[in-house]
Amino acid sequence: MKKILASMMSLVLAVSLTACGSSGGKSEPAAKETQAAKTEAAKTEAAQGETAKTEGEKTGGGGKLVVYSPNPLEFMDPLVALFQEQTGVEVELVAAGTGELLKRIEAEAANPLGDVLWSGTISTVAPKKEFFEDYVTVNDDMVVSDEYKNTEGPLTRVALIPSVLMVNTELAGDIKIEGYEDLLKPELKGKIAFCDPSQSSSAWEHLVTMLYAMGNGNPDDGWTYVEELCKNLDGKLLGSSSAVNKGVADGEYTVGLTFESGGTNYVIAGAPVEVRYMEEGTVFKPDGIYIIKGAKNLENAKKFLDFATSEEAQIIMQDQCHSRTIRKDMPPSPVLKSYDEIKSIKDDDEVVKENKKAWLDKFKDIYTSVQ
Repeated sequence: MKKILASMMSLVLAVSLTACGSSGGKSEPAAKETQAAKTEAAKTEAAQGETAKTEGEKTGGGGKLVVYSPNPLEFMDPLVALFQEQTGVEVELVAAGTGELLKRIEAEAANPLGDVLWSGTISTVAPKKEFFEDYVTVNDDMVVSDEYKNTEGPLTRVALIPSVLMVNTELAGDIKIEGYEDLLKPELKGKIAFCDPSQSSSAWEHLVTMLYAMGNGNPDDGWTYVEELCKNLDGKLLGSSSAVNKGVADGEYTVGLTFESGGTNYVIAGAPVEVRYMEEGTVFKPDGIYIIKGAKNLENAKKFLDFATSEEAQIIMQDQCHSRTIRKDMPPSPVLKSYDEIKSIKDDDEVVKENKKAWLDKFKDIYTSVQ
């Protein structure tokens, strides 16, 4: 399921230049002419190289950056394009689920192949923070509240992500789907899109949210609901949040458990879907961006984190990608519901962090046992 998408304009240019003059004749005059042409081409290429170097210095030095991300391309593309334009840095994107990327980062610890992980909620990445570099961005004072500032070192907040339901309105018809309880209806059996919470940070956050919501604030009391939900999944568990969103939009599933911007992007695109906030309540979790420990392009990684938390990038995230901003100086989103219209509930970060492995294991045991 891995996809590697690279921005390689400079390489294409280099290949084009190399392909432009490559043949020589057998006669002496032809050889001299060919040599002269090669010499002239070399001078031209050198001049272009100096121009590119100068432009790179103007925009921030150039170089490259490898970004691991579970974010959809429609989210990443405009941001990466602007960063490349501003800095001259060539960005290579490696796309996969959060869980898969974290395993990859851990496996590559002795020789990191990536520089930045963009996305993965703080509670998902925090247990693995020893695999990430300490860095506080130049924009940390602009976050919306003190609780979202980077006090840990490696954990930079870049957006706020509430868990939501994505409903295909054509398939749902008259079925009421407004919250977690509605997902237990018999008519929805096998028609619910959900990810493996060990592979997807959005699915993990949904698991946490439903434990607190359906346990009335006590996650230990929410497992009865999880068991009933697993029965209604009817053996279907997807590998990524993007698969959830696409499955609902394409009509394969009636409802999916996903994150706000992922569902909203399909609404904006005109798919027959709606984003609904669970009537039992949702948890607003910060999404993060992180520098991988031992990153080979460390300075460019720092620039990228500063860029991602800048006003310019956050405007794109809010207005084009429909992601809830982390900055306090941003105007309200014209698309997303305001905070005061959404029932918000709280989890306990320390409890969640201490129990993550046990909860994932318990979910796996329940899901396996009911199939």
